[in-house]
Amino acid sequence: MSLVLIIIIAATALISFIAFSNQPLFEKYKFNVGAITNNREYIRLISAGFLHGDMMHLLFNMMTLYFFGPIVVQAFGQIGFLIVYFGSILLGNLFSLYLYKAQPWYSAIGASGGVSGILFASIAMIPDLGIYFFFIPIPIPGYIFGFLYFAYSVYMMLNPRPHDNIGHAAHLGGAAFGLVYAVGLLPEVALSNIRFLGIMSLPLLYMAYMVFVRKAI
Repeated sequence: MSLVLIIIIAATALISFIAFSNQPLFEKYKFNVGAITNNREYIRLISAGFLHGDMMHLLFNMMTLYFFGPIVVQAFGQIGFLIVYFGSILLGNLFSLYLYKAQPWYSAIGASGGVSGILFASIAMIPDLGIYFFFIPIPIPGYIFGFLYFAYSVYMMLNPRPHDNIGHAAHLGGAAFGLVYAVGLLPEVALSNIRFLGIMSLPLLYMAYMVFVRKAI
């Protein structure tokens, strides 16, 4: 396994563990719209990716990174992996900042944006990649999982519920970065899988229309 991947997982786990019992540290480095826009604390755009709400949140993200990270490392190298991971965290949080700029209290934490980027870069390379979801014994093809993931995230983002506590915008921004990065660097692979990627991306196109044209958020 890639040394870079091991370091990312270890560092995220260690910092998350420390922040579980260190509330001032947690508050100082979580994503918060007001702190970023008013105080220019831009480090939060990245540092929030090293914080998690609880052990299950951390475990789910790191397990996903453990299983899909090697695909990205193999396809794009260790530098490419870092670009996808941190680029996805950054874009996911920038997208959240754009959407919730009028809500200075909005906060979020977690590596989910980066993990989503890694997952969807993997799916871009192998659209029929089998993904096991919770207790379903049959693997779901990657592009079907991607379509359902995007559709759910877009719906929840456009129809927010109180106490949802999930940064759907960060997930979507991170996933979009990973997908675009993979397609941009290996267009020949993307062209060979264009039908699958097109199906998977339909909810993203709808989201772009609702957010940037209809101004639904």
